[in-house]
Amino acid sequence: MNEKYLKLIDFLKGLEPDVAKFYEKGQSAAGTRLRKGLSELKKLAQDLRNEVQEVKAQRKAAKGGN
Repeated sequence: MNEKYLKLIDFLKGLEPDVAKFYEKGQSAAGTRLRKGLSELKKLAQDLRNEVQEVKAQRKAAKGGN
């Protein structure tokens, strides 16, 4: 599987403790960490999205497409 995808999944799983602390225990600091983590997750997802677009373009070019 793609390394960036696996990194994205691992990162998301790593946010789970802060999700529980924020929603179940009401810890505000966990909410701050969660927001910061989600911002990083967004960046990782955008990197993966860009890579997918590049691969699609390369494949299309290799087939002689427009």
